[in-house]
Amino acid sequence: MSSKDLENSESVKQSVSERLLMLLKTRGELQASDAGKILGTTGEAMRQQFVKLAKEGLVENKAITQGVGRPAQYWVLTDAGHARFPDTHADLTVQLLRMIRSSLGEDALNQLISIREAETLKIYQQAMQGADSLEEKLGRLAAIRTREGYMAGWEKQQDDSYLLIENHCPICAAATTCQGFCRAEREVFSQTLDANVERTEHILQGARRCAYRIWL
Repeated sequence: MSSKDLENSESVKQSVSERLLMLLKTRGELQASDAGKILGTTGEAMRQQFVKLAKEGLVENKAITQGVGRPAQYWVLTDAGHARFPDTHADLTVQLLRMIRSSLGEDALNQLISIREAETLKIYQQAMQGADSLEEKLGRLAAIRTREGYMAGWEKQQDDSYLLIENHCPICAAATTCQGFCRAEREVFSQTLDANVERTEHILQGARRCAYRIWL
């Protein structure tokens, strides 16, 4: 599933406001005119919608200088806007992880992550059966990750490598509490795809999304 396919499927039956939030989540900062072109309406109509969302605290605008002339106005999600895309059972998950760490120790927590990694790898590898090409495997993996809440897609790069993109992290609170989840993720992808995997963007390090460069 490409990033564009993801946007189209997610936008079905959504309000204009929800579609704008989805666009900012999956594409990052946008001008009102760009949002208008994507959604098939005018830039002014989108600007009005962005202003409405800004009053709700979900988006904010920022000026970006682009050569000579007035700075261009771009819209981005605020923390409250990002929170509209939920972290799955965040409070309970963090509480359980802290209890395991304090009661059983770091080794027990690492063992738990290893068990989860092995089970996830088994499920992903089963889903790859019959997939002959790396692109087919990437499509299947992105579809699985999207069902799990990661809003995933993939793109081919000019150097013939690929980029696996995850626009959301539904376990962000857990990963923040224990970054072993993120370390395990890269290894699972590598074994699932039978390819080299390098993380190039990381939400926990302040990026808008997580992204992985993949090559044979």
